[in-house]
Amino acid sequence: MHNAIATPPPPRNEPVRDYAPGSPERASLRETLTAMRGEEMMVLPVVNGERVETGRTETIRPPHDLGHTLGTFHKARTEDVERAIRGALDARHDWSRMDWSDRAAIFLKAAELLAGPFRDRMNAATMLGQSKNPYQAEIDAACEMVDFFRFNVAFYREMMEEQPQSPAGVWNRTEYRPLEGFVFAVSPFNFTSIAANLPTAPALLGNTVLWKPAPTQTYSAQVIVELLQAAGLPPGVIQFLPGDGPDVGDPVLASEHLAGLHFTGSTQTFNHLWREIGNNLDHYNAYPRIVGETGGKDFIVAHESADPEAVATAIVRGSFEYQGQKCSAASRIYVEEALWPAVRESLEAQLAEITVGPVEDFSHFVNAVIDEKAYDKITGYVDRAAQADNVEVVHGGTHSKEDGYFVDPTVLLTDDPSYETMEQEIFGPVASVFVSDRSFDDLLDLVDSTSPYALTGAVFARDRAVLAHATDRLADAAGNFYLNDKPTGAVVGQQPFGGARGSGTNDKAGSKLNLLRWASLRSLKETFVPATHFTYPFLGSDDEA
Repeated sequence: MHNAIATPPPPRNEPVRDYAPGSPERASLRETLTAMRGEEMMVLPVVNGERVETGRTETIRPPHDLGHTLGTFHKARTEDVERAIRGALDARHDWSRMDWSDRAAIFLKAAELLAGPFRDRMNAATMLGQSKNPYQAEIDAACEMVDFFRFNVAFYREMMEEQPQSPAGVWNRTEYRPLEGFVFAVSPFNFTSIAANLPTAPALLGNTVLWKPAPTQTYSAQVIVELLQAAGLPPGVIQFLPGDGPDVGDPVLASEHLAGLHFTGSTQTFNHLWREIGNNLDHYNAYPRIVGETGGKDFIVAHESADPEAVATAIVRGSFEYQGQKCSAASRIYVEEALWPAVRESLEAQLAEITVGPVEDFSHFVNAVIDEKAYDKITGYVDRAAQADNVEVVHGGTHSKEDGYFVDPTVLLTDDPSYETMEQEIFGPVASVFVSDRSFDDLLDLVDSTSPYALTGAVFARDRAVLAHATDRLADAAGNFYLNDKPTGAVVGQQPFGGARGSGTNDKAGSKLNLLRWASLRSLKETFVPATHFTYPFLGSDDEA
């Protein structure tokens, strides 16, 4: 019996641990890293709560230590996906009818488990499998994932409180139903927290979900599965389907029960999925909801009044944290000519302090890029730039894949604002700088028109009028816009994240807006004393007045 209107605990952002030398959290994380390196994990699809050995395996190796084996993952087959679809539809009945507070309790419990006993394991898995240093793992795999779970519950409760007016004699209500069918969640390699949020946000609202993680994120994805099972998530609510895109995606998109797509990844893949959904519209039971966060070519613009050391620091952190493999990473930098010498001096000095290497050595700021395909793409840009007449390699330009996929932080200076590294998404530790002798308005026009993306951007200036003008002029250029700060590091509950143009549907992960996309509203009107005859007063005769 549900006879209470539950109020969940007020959400708070999970405090970030710093893993300083001598700290107990540093020692504990090191111990977990050693233990996980010493065992081989088997990652299996989970269909209706059962682990499935498919025999189609792929070895999991740390991107920074190619000679080591972390484990193996089994790829889902078409028949596994079809069984998962049937299971998700079966699970939907009980899950959607479970009281919202019981569903919420599962994810609140997951948050507490992750903040406590699962923290080191989730962080270590992210470090080893995705080559993140301890701080980058902490802000992602621990803190942001905890924040998603806590804040989504609070946003859900707040959303349901939005109810219509009811005049005398009538009670109007709005129900926030789950979508009819199942949701397909497709998650990227670069954020473990996103991999968790994409399936769990729709599930919180009563949807059942088929989840396909990126193959290069399956190691930490397995720990997410363990976390949700420990929190009490019923079988069949989230079907875990690691595997190749066509094997998983084709039967999903062909199902008439597809109700939504929750996606983070490349613009090209998102466009492909949207086209396939469009081609199948006549086949679906309802129009699928499509939510996507995709690519970015994110910018920093520095006015001559800016603090040069702040600009340089924003470039180093914004461009090279997690090897630039963030959709929000700064990769095109515009600096006014008068400011550039001081920015360059500070930038070169800071980059000289950075070391590159495996994550187990906590002194490395930069680690490996995710796989050989990414390495080859990134180094192709770097090598072409080194040979270009109109490009100077300010720092870096070196790389090696002998032991791991290591690309040194690279800063390119070009006099061509249309050079390929200024325009094309690289998704690696490469930042391109254009030093401008144009008017600041012309420079802002260039920033706005250069890229098809509109995800994140930043402007640096001490002059308040400049900040206000740039904020207005670049209103459509970025969904997350930063004043005197790097364009990365959005925090759940503080900066809802998402962009438009070629960067996605801007449905703001970690906000109430995103949750609304996974609800199908039903308006209920109850009349307590209904009319008993069709007539209205206007039908009366004027003679009766």
